[in-house]
Amino acid sequence: MPAAPFHPVPGPSGLPLLGNLPAFRRDPLAFFAHLRDDFGDVVRWSLGSRRLTLLSHPEHIAELFGGSQEQFRPVDISWVFRQLVGDSVILSQGADWRRKRDLVQPAVRPRQVRGYAATMVDCAMDAARGWADRQRIDVEQEMNLLTQRIVVRTLFGNDLGDRARAVADAMEVAALELGAELRGIGMLLPDWARTPARRRVLAAVETIDAEVGRLIRARQAAECGTGDGADALGMLLAARDEEGNRLTARQVRDEAVTLWGAGHETTSVGLTWCWYLLSAAPEVRDRLTAELDSVLGGRPPTFDDYDRLVWTRQVVKEALRLYPPVWVVVPRITQGGATLGGEPIPDGTTLCCSPWSTHRDPRWFPDPDAFRPERWDADRKDAASEQAWFPFGGGARTCLGARFALVEMALVIATLAQRFHLDIDPGVVGTAPGLQLRPATAMRATLRDRELCLSGN
Repeated sequence: MPAAPFHPVPGPSGLPLLGNLPAFRRDPLAFFAHLRDDFGDVVRWSLGSRRLTLLSHPEHIAELFGGSQEQFRPVDISWVFRQLVGDSVILSQGADWRRKRDLVQPAVRPRQVRGYAATMVDCAMDAARGWADRQRIDVEQEMNLLTQRIVVRTLFGNDLGDRARAVADAMEVAALELGAELRGIGMLLPDWARTPARRRVLAAVETIDAEVGRLIRARQAAECGTGDGADALGMLLAARDEEGNRLTARQVRDEAVTLWGAGHETTSVGLTWCWYLLSAAPEVRDRLTAELDSVLGGRPPTFDDYDRLVWTRQVVKEALRLYPPVWVVVPRITQGGATLGGEPIPDGTTLCCSPWSTHRDPRWFPDPDAFRPERWDADRKDAASEQAWFPFGGGARTCLGARFALVEMALVIATLAQRFHLDIDPGVVGTAPGLQLRPATAMRATLRDRELCLSGN
């Protein structure tokens, strides 16, 4: 890829006080594509009084992700998001970020994910046992329940019991209100403002704090979570930094909620879009089932099968290209002489990028709206740049749950697709960009048992 020039240009003129908020609110995905196609790779725009610069070229985005954490600091532009994740690693900065990253990382390192894989498959098999041929399901709802069971067992060791529903409902409220805030006037309100929406968020966060806090106190009292076989919550409580200090109870709460979002909400949305794309591409689905039959031979998948399920992983990767659950990355603000493309960036410049926009750029992905997992063949002909694919961010701040999510999606697809085809009702399903990129309408499907299909019944 030739070096990309870095020349910021002004984007569309906005309205007094509101800037480009009305256009962004109507359709943020189309707005980002408009900036990319009609203005260029580095475009200045505004949300009210906040000035932002959208980066669309993979070179600039990779340089941003790989840059100094001191020169490109994450900036919080959402009151709701801050209430939800608190001062977790995702928003921390400097030495505090490095310390928390080192403490949280062991809970999602490859060895731990290997241990979680059996739970992922067990939960998927339980879901399949509850399905029947010709049954009608709401795909998003089913994937939401499945990934909830997985995250409760891997994160909390099943300690939540019947309270898991209360936490899930509270997270859903926060996610919906965050989506509304990101696309509305709420983003421009001062922190002290208490709208009905913000009061709903505070009530939801209170529920989350009560339930997660109860678990933390119980573990601390029992002195649990000190071994390698512990769940993620136990590992967070047991982690110590170089000076022997642990995360506080509040810090454990913030990291646990962040991991919940990555392992539950984000993954359930990604799986929902996977089924949607597979249903509309019979040839892709046929190749998937052929691989599953060949590699697994009817048995449940294991972690060791992950690398062998090549096409399955490519299906997941292509689905994340077309429908990245996190459609916009946490913005960064520059300081201390930051540069991009060899050009100095004024301190205080807020930089943002969108996986949706770059993933669907025809320069990097020919026929960008087509579902083509073969793009990711080892010897693929398409010149798709790995830099242009970043559903989990990139660099040192890559989402810590990325490996967990990729393994979970592949093993869940492998487990369920061995037993069932999901025939989703025909028609184009729109997108609803909130905390995640969710379907705009209910996605209904008819289950078809593969064994009955093969027998002609």
